[in-house]
Amino acid sequence: MVQRNDVLDFMRETAYKPMTYQELEKYFQIESAQDFKDFIKLLNELENEGHIIRTRTERYGVPERMNLLRGKLQAHAKGFGFLIPEERDHPDVYIHANDMGGAMNGDIILVRITTKSAAGGKLEGEVVRVVNRANTQIVGLFQMNEGYAFVIADDKRVVRDIFIPKDSFNGAMDGHKVVVRIVTYPEGRAAAEGEVIEILGHKNDPGVDIISVIRKHQLPETFPDEVLAEATEVPEVIAETDLVGRRDLRNKRIVTIDGEDAKDLDDAVNVELLENGNYLLGVHIADVSYYVHEGAPLDREAYNRGCSVYLVDRVIPMLPHRLSNGICSLNPQVDRLTMSCEMEFDANANVVRHDVFTSVIKTSERMTYTNVRKLLSGDAEPELTEKYAYLMDDFRLMEELAMRLRGRRMKRGAIDFDFEESKILVNESGKPTDIVKRERTIAEQIIEEFMLAANETVAEHFHWMKVPFLYRIHEDPDSEKLMHFMEFITNFGYAVRGKGNTVHPRALQTLLEEIKGTKEETVISKVMLRSMKQAKYDAQSTGHFGLAAEFYSHFTSPIRRYPDLIIHRVMREVLEKGGMDDKRHEYLSARMDDIAKQSSERERVAVDAERETEALKKAEYMMDKVGEEFEGMISSVTSFGIFVELDNTVEGLIRLSDMHDDYYHYHEAQHALIGERTSKIYRLGDELKVRVARVSMEDHTIDFEMVDMKPRQQKVSLVGALKAVRGGDKQRGRGGRSASAAAGGRGARGGDRERSAAEGARSGRRGKGGTGATASAGSAGGGKSRKPRKGASAGAAVGAGAPRGTGADAAKARALDAAPVKGAGEAGRSGPRRRKKKQAKK
Repeated sequence: MVQRNDVLDFMRETAYKPMTYQELEKYFQIESAQDFKDFIKLLNELENEGHIIRTRTERYGVPERMNLLRGKLQAHAKGFGFLIPEERDHPDVYIHANDMGGAMNGDIILVRITTKSAAGGKLEGEVVRVVNRANTQIVGLFQMNEGYAFVIADDKRVVRDIFIPKDSFNGAMDGHKVVVRIVTYPEGRAAAEGEVIEILGHKNDPGVDIISVIRKHQLPETFPDEVLAEATEVPEVIAETDLVGRRDLRNKRIVTIDGEDAKDLDDAVNVELLENGNYLLGVHIADVSYYVHEGAPLDREAYNRGCSVYLVDRVIPMLPHRLSNGICSLNPQVDRLTMSCEMEFDANANVVRHDVFTSVIKTSERMTYTNVRKLLSGDAEPELTEKYAYLMDDFRLMEELAMRLRGRRMKRGAIDFDFEESKILVNESGKPTDIVKRERTIAEQIIEEFMLAANETVAEHFHWMKVPFLYRIHEDPDSEKLMHFMEFITNFGYAVRGKGNTVHPRALQTLLEEIKGTKEETVISKVMLRSMKQAKYDAQSTGHFGLAAEFYSHFTSPIRRYPDLIIHRVMREVLEKGGMDDKRHEYLSARMDDIAKQSSERERVAVDAERETEALKKAEYMMDKVGEEFEGMISSVTSFGIFVELDNTVEGLIRLSDMHDDYYHYHEAQHALIGERTSKIYRLGDELKVRVARVSMEDHTIDFEMVDMKPRQQKVSLVGALKAVRGGDKQRGRGGRSASAAAGGRGARGGDRERSAAEGARSGRRGKGGTGATASAGSAGGGKSRKPRKGASAGAAVGAGAPRGTGADAAKARALDAAPVKGAGEAGRSGPRRRKKKQAKK
């Protein structure tokens, strides 16, 4: 029987010319009637999926040979979008708003390339066909009219309102938050039409805000009955038969160290000092794969969810609580099945021996970060010291080893961002009561270093075994974004050594150490983070730039991340059977790319949902603080205003239209606004005194107005900064204005202005485009763009782990990837004041 890959490979050959189905039938030597039916069915499937195209002359070929590209649409609130090609190395394709062809964000589409830049790097195209619709339902605000209604989508990338006929209201009233099912999709000038399928409540009702986010991202709140039924069958205690072939570690002093509010304890550790003076570190991870069988309902549901999602006031788990908080949680003083990685380190923290095996453990204590910190710092209460006296030597040994591991990691060049992270406290009704900062103490660092060491060791071990595996990779920064970053830091008197358009992570870490404790530390760290790509999962090990690691995987959290569960399954199969046969190897190898892609996509959904709930709760927290004054620091400078971050991590926008004392030019490379008349400079890192002017609960945004400003102590003179700015602009041929400001301002035709905005909008995705800053959906109207989640560690900043999100566990998770952030590249101002100025000059 002809397989789909046989057809696609044949059509991709250079010598192939489009054939009819009869010619293809003859080529593949199809003889029986049943084989012919199956072949026609295969051609139809490939055509429906957009993998092949049927021409007007009934001939078949692949899209790429017909000047077409297949990929996913990334839409923007201003109406334009980008095709994200399925071919990994192919550049993105810009799509003008008029060429979207009714496609919506997330759709799988076919695009025809219409324009190429001289160098071939920047492409424009038009949507030829929507292959697969990503949006079947939309969450939004119901606005009733006489005889009909519209739903304004919460997702600003859905730029057209959804028309609702009267017979599809289904009880919805004006002001309700609703879920609508799309009945017909937009076509030409016609809007999409839908019907209300769920009423979430009035927009101001308690709890409706979080429920709206959950529905918007289509996060599953409950488990299907078959999944719960399977979970119920999982035993609550370990049987003797479960221990066959496992190494018994129940006599060792093993502890878990987590946040106070953590319930899914999936990792435990122990450290011993060997007779030869070396350290023996044991990292023991819950053996979830023993209970979640391949292809079973639990496994399919975990694959679909991808990871647990940690929202402000709740957790949406990957696995039912019976497993995640029960038999799979490494609770104290009970037997638990684990996958263990033991590593022997010499005095220089080099791994001289390691072993990976299945095991059974019984943890001695359920420790918290707070208590471990107190014990090691000497701040513990007498009763706490007495209770854990028998573990004190172990904790001191853990601290000693962790600091050696960290020192070795820093020496090889790992990048260690140390951003402050906050936690939003809410009451029983979900109303935010306070925003508190989380500390990254020695306790968090111990677990962080131990998990990083285990993840690297496991990745390298199974890489050399040449078995199908999933890796966590972090690609080198985009050379253009890196160049902009290196240009930016010269404004502060710093430089990074590199070779050509590349730089070793050690050079970036050296810079972070150099700026430690300075006023510009936060600013430079954030811009550096924005210049990097996002970490992701891959079936091939290509290294982790941020960690300066050749091999890296996610092994330590199978309760909350599907990739960890998958590699546990592979590991246990190899360890118990001594390997895998060719058929099994081929099957798993074929699946890994799909699992990597699915897991990366689900991770992004989780991060977006977590950020959105944080943004809305921060906005709600500031609602009763309108008129109050705060000290803050400029966290981003854009063409439409200045974002200021307060000490409590709340961020707001000072709109350019509210800065009445001068006309300001936006200088993209310097991340600065400079006054035309007064020569005032507002730049990243400057301290400001601001007043809360407005809070929008619909957009989850906060507007500030300027009260006073404290200029930052600069390493270069004001005159020098202005010369640098003007010199850079003259090179761009724009005199006193930057190229980006000009593109979005006077005299620019609409398409150029939109394209300028678009180039910035895509810069945070896959490291493409502008200067490493991306304005969000609401930017054109001065809306606030999404800000990356504050990370806690090296892995946090560059993708060592997926979001954990509860308590101090965020440090342990190393959650934040180098993520798209706001700012540079958006269209410039073209408001009334600019037009008047232009007329005056005429």
